Amino acid sequence: MEIKSCTIWCCVSLFLCQLSVLLFPPVCAAGSVLSLPEGEEVKRSDFPDGFLFGAASSSYQVEGAHLEDGRGWSNWDIFTRLPGEIEDGSNGDISTDHYHRYLEDIEKLQSMGADAYRFSISWSRILPRGRFGDVNPSGIAFYDRLIDALLVKGIKPFVTLYHHEVPQALEDKFGSWLSPLMQDEFVTFAEVCFKSFGDRVQYWMTINEPNLFTQFAYMTGSYPPGRCSPPFGNCSAGNSLTEPLIAMHNMLLAHAKAAKLYRDKYQAQQGGLVGIVGSFSGYEPLTSSVEDAEAVNRAFIFNFGWMLDPLIFGDYPVEMRNLFRSDLPLFSPAEIQIVKGSVDFIGVNHYTVLYVNDCLHPSPSCSPKDANPASGFLRTGIMRDGVPIGDQTAFWRFCVVPRGMEKVVNYLKERYNNTPLFITENGYAGEPEENIQNSLNDYKRVEYMKSYLAALARATRNGADVRGYFVWSLLDSFEWEHGYRLKFGLHYVDFTTQRRTPRLSAKWYSRFMAEKDDGSENEEPGMIKEI
Repeated sequence: MEIKSCTIWCCVSLFLCQLSVLLFPPVCAAGSVLSLPEGEEVKRSDFPDGFLFGAASSSYQVEGAHLEDGRGWSNWDIFTRLPGEIEDGSNGDISTDHYHRYLEDIEKLQSMGADAYRFSISWSRILPRGRFGDVNPSGIAFYDRLIDALLVKGIKPFVTLYHHEVPQALEDKFGSWLSPLMQDEFVTFAEVCFKSFGDRVQYWMTINEPNLFTQFAYMTGSYPPGRCSPPFGNCSAGNSLTEPLIAMHNMLLAHAKAAKLYRDKYQAQQGGLVGIVGSFSGYEPLTSSVEDAEAVNRAFIFNFGWMLDPLIFGDYPVEMRNLFRSDLPLFSPAEIQIVKGSVDFIGVNHYTVLYVNDCLHPSPSCSPKDANPASGFLRTGIMRDGVPIGDQTAFWRFCVVPRGMEKVVNYLKERYNNTPLFITENGYAGEPEENIQNSLNDYKRVEYMKSYLAALARATRNGADVRGYFVWSLLDSFEWEHGYRLKFGLHYVDFTTQRRTPRLSAKWYSRFMAEKDDGSENEEPGMIKEI
């Protein structure tokens, strides 16, 4: 891991922290007035009554406890051990050790005044071998403890069932999401969770970002099982044109069957809601041409519509049918009845806006993979005439473009009949800092949150039914193919000592969430007094 600590540095940093009452008041001064970057202001009272604020994580990214207490091998356990797949050669075997430190992390949530915590359940911890094996009682017991501890602190659990992580046994047995057998496997897993935790969980998200996972796992090969074909990559196996379509089809049917099970068997008694989460960037034309404007529409259709049109309307967008023809799977009449209307809410993971350039018509700027139906015959990027679309972050594609939040929410409102939304991920990708003080004083993250929340508030005032917002993420954690290079956490994590230290952004978020309707702050025992 990139950030290291040592005894000498710990002593020096503690000494500097005490001195920084004068030098760095936002971080170390008890009860100090926050000195924040200027910009658009936003208040909690700008949002509707009952609007929930929280933070998010996922099981493989934070839990650690690799193979402990009966957990089986997952797809990411295998993938991270393949040479060259992870930028820094790391894995999630330990990560933030949330499995053993969840009570400390819940205290962090309470200290900030969070209403809710979004986390995922490790399929490999509950059913290590899928239906081919038994339920792991230690896995059930861990999530029982986690959920109960959240509720004791007044924090609502928002539970994701699948966040990119599947038992490796199912990959080995029949190829996981490339097989229709995966649909019933997922329903079995979902029912174990509904039955075990549904008396305390009111918000369920079946699958996280199927529109992103299928592309990364089966088009570019950058997620497990690492399948692709030219021109998208040189994997040992795969078909980048057809396999993402097959995997998405199975994911949508798995979601729909799990949602039907919940509604038929559990919803009346448990009173919860079932949704799904998508990766939804905003899109703007690279040029003023009609072709680029049409390409923007295709970008929305191929990312939003591919996933959501079947769940709301019962079938894939006609634009995709026209391009993919027989390669795009068909829903049977019986499946249409199950899929259509199978979401109570939509989870929105939003970070940025991308420029879109048309590649349906021949152009020197389009590569073979851009001029391809799998890409929607378009090219996305962040540069126009050498200038990025917004301030750049540690992840090159995640420029800071706050207007995208409002645009994406408005698009979803208009296209999908104002289905209720939760912003399930939104966050700033920070660089690892050699100087811990610089990492803690994350002014850019604070400004990011302020500007995106202000855009979200505008969307709610314009009638969008948005009901909550979750920062990504509570802690620095394992960020998939990037390893530990990207720092999204409200809390800095020293991965050598596992010490969590709140950043300036955690204190700002705490003050924001604590605001009362009259603009003053709630002085409750849980508020952060010192960072």
